[in-house]
Amino acid sequence: MNLLHANDRPGEHPASWYAATATPLAPFPALAGRVSADVCIVGAGYTGLSAALHLAERGLKVVVLEAHRAGFGASGRNGGQVGSGQRLEQGELERMLGREMAQRLWAVGQDSKALVQDLITRHAIACDYAPGIVHACRTPREVAHARANAEKLAQDYGYDQITPLDRAGLAAILPSPAYCGGDLDTGAGHLHPLNFALGLARAATSAGAEIFEQSEVTAITPGPHPRVTTAAGEVVADHLILACNGYLGNLAPSVARHVMPINNFVVATEPLGARASEVLTQNVAVADSRFVVNYWHLSPDQRLIFGGGESYGYRFPDIIKAVRKPLLQVYPGLADVAITHAWGGTLAITMNRLPYFARPAPGVLSASGYSGHGVAMATLAGRMLAEAVKGEAAGFDLMASLPQPRFPGGAALRWPLLVAAMTWFSMRDRLGL
Repeated sequence: MNLLHANDRPGEHPASWYAATATPLAPFPALAGRVSADVCIVGAGYTGLSAALHLAERGLKVVVLEAHRAGFGASGRNGGQVGSGQRLEQGELERMLGREMAQRLWAVGQDSKALVQDLITRHAIACDYAPGIVHACRTPREVAHARANAEKLAQDYGYDQITPLDRAGLAAILPSPAYCGGDLDTGAGHLHPLNFALGLARAATSAGAEIFEQSEVTAITPGPHPRVTTAAGEVVADHLILACNGYLGNLAPSVARHVMPINNFVVATEPLGARASEVLTQNVAVADSRFVVNYWHLSPDQRLIFGGGESYGYRFPDIIKAVRKPLLQVYPGLADVAITHAWGGTLAITMNRLPYFARPAPGVLSASGYSGHGVAMATLAGRMLAEAVKGEAAGFDLMASLPQPRFPGGAALRWPLLVAAMTWFSMRDRLGL
């Protein structure tokens, strides 16, 4: 199934609170006829737009092809969390890859956060960035682990911006009976994800990049000058960047063997007014310790933006029903609060939850599989792709050197295996294991 068309209206952003409050960006034209470029980029999310911006700033002719609208995919729908490090904790990375590589990946994560903040400042992107992410733990063992992790980061990585929280400390920020402690990372942050994507699009076009919307790629012909075909035109370029993440489809089977799309769901409540303090007492975002993660924050107009829920099909379920259940497990006192917006989106995961960087064919570069940790990492990936095009590939090659097992059974069996795994882990969540 092509997820570009499974759950959305052609050429439109989903009916999310983000789309309803985004700074308007006029549509870009569809590609028509033959166009030549130094670099063709497929996908106008964080990866593609960041790559386009950095390449155009260095004087290259850049064409971006987007099947729907800039920021259409996960970049415009996610929880907006600009997290520290990688998707895996540093201790796990050390066991998997060794201390030196873990330290290099930590530095990459720090660079990714710094890049997001630099782009926001340099291009005056109004996306409500605010510092602070809370990690909410359900069990005393998880609280102890969070404290040990904060101590490790301070001692071994020089990162002292995480404050461990006991039950009372967490409750002072997050008054929910569902958690017994956690930590607060003030070096991380959160933002309006669609406005960040649209800000990158404005910056990229101001630097000279061309974006074509409603220009779904139907075929790619690799070679010394890759050719990219749409229904009404084609681009011939010296370099091709695939920045499709969960919407890659069949464009690059060798990438698809390592990267799998999954769906996630978000709702927005009506404005809570004075009741917002029942949800959060500070302007921070939250992610909890469940395997099927719940994540949330308050909007500037004091709505609860809450992501969670499970789905085992490519088609979106009844999203309000799917998300209301975990929302009320966290905040049972909000049972009477109306949900005004509900939307889903497709991200991409890898087997080991580390992003997948690859050269699938001569002249072709790809980065994807951010596994729910993509706001900052995808933005940095765009810059790394741009640098690799210019022959400065140290960052790209570091990420491409990470071990990346294929999903068992390839594209045919990866979804049934995911369903089995998610069923098991969601059962563990329900049992509190």
